[in-house]
Amino acid sequence: MNWKTRLGILASCAVLAAAAGCSKKSPEQGSAQEVAQEPAATATVDASTAGSISGTVMLEGAPPTYRPIDMQAVPPCAKANPTPVIPPVVMTGDHGELANAVVYIKSGLGSYHFDTPATPATLDQDACMYVPHVVALMTHQILQVKNTDPTAHNIHFMPKTNKQWNYSMPSGSDPLETHFDKPEVAVPVMCNVHPWMRAFLFVFADPYFAVTTKTGAFNLTNVPPGTYTIEAWQERFGTQDQTVTIAPKESKSVSFTFHAADAH
Repeated sequence: MNWKTRLGILASCAVLAAAAGCSKKSPEQGSAQEVAQEPAATATVDASTAGSISGTVMLEGAPPTYRPIDMQAVPPCAKANPTPVIPPVVMTGDHGELANAVVYIKSGLGSYHFDTPATPATLDQDACMYVPHVVALMTHQILQVKNTDPTAHNIHFMPKTNKQWNYSMPSGSDPLETHFDKPEVAVPVMCNVHPWMRAFLFVFADPYFAVTTKTGAFNLTNVPPGTYTIEAWQERFGTQDQTVTIAPKESKSVSFTFHAADAH
């Protein structure tokens, strides 16, 4: 091989190496692109075109039965409940309407911005039970935790996405306040002092949710036109989903029926 041929080969290698170097992306660049966040949602709901979704959550069949809670080992709790207390897992109205069900828009909303409610949500420890049994609020909304009992409690939120929250509350203590930054459903709440005390916390990024009472009714208002997945959750019976399309200014009725035989 003569010197001209050798120079040609070396020049070609240099060109290829330079090209490879230009196309290479550093790990720092790749990481920055991978963690880049979506821009903050700024769209607002046009109230002039918004509709609503309402309906009822029902239970078909006889509800399961539960033994009364034994509070005799804690005199203040027993005194606060002179009649038997049934765990509020399945509560129904006169015709099978299902209470403590959470109905909410599961998907389809897109990138709307919603203001955080100024009014706090509340969770009380009353007669050695959590009231309400199911509490729902929006992200960043204040949750005010009270203890109106003549005995101490310990309130323990056990989320998987948000941070755990665990505080003792002596009798007569001032309310505690907290908030949750991320959406999360069916967060268990317990009292480490009184093991029968149970509740569930739901945190949503939007205002389209409702917790039913013994009427079983729910109403989601100011819903923008679109196609949505609506989910109903109940502690004993799990979840049901339905697809609902809302035209401008349209009101849709949606019903959910759980079956007693499907209890788990």
